[in-house]
Amino acid sequence: MLRLASYDIVFQEIPGEVTLALNLSECPNRCAGCHSPHLRESVGMPLDEELLTGLLADYGSAVTCVCFMGGDGDPGRVNELCAWLRGQRDGRLKTGWYSGCSDLADGIELSNFDFIKLGPYVEQLGGLRSETTNQRLYRIEQGKMTDITDLFHKKNGL
Repeated sequence: MLRLASYDIVFQEIPGEVTLALNLSECPNRCAGCHSPHLRESVGMPLDEELLTGLLADYGSAVTCVCFMGGDGDPGRVNELCAWLRGQRDGRLKTGWYSGCSDLADGIELSNFDFIKLGPYVEQLGGLRSETTNQRLYRIEQGKMTDITDLFHKKNGL
């Protein structure tokens, strides 16, 4: 089960999108230097289709993407909810997932996602904005993962 600890509308997590970022608790990764260590705990409410429907209704068409921030404790459920989201708004709502794992979890269907970030946070390497980061953000198109991490670097405009 996924638990929603908090959410926010963000503009920089997914380039070019107005994103409903869902901060999920019960993170199993335990990255040193994590900016949200409270998300290691089991906090928040169960995240399901009904809750997502309510959040999307609150923001109307202003949101162009929903991004799961975490969920590595139950990647299958992230996959299911993204599949469900693909059917919302006539398929015009994009989906993303920020995973702290180095590799994509077994059973993840790329067709359910438009964006996937992979990689644990390594404090000395920095996050996506750092040119030395180990983390990678991929755009998913036609079953292929294209690395778009460089869009976060200042020379490329973000």
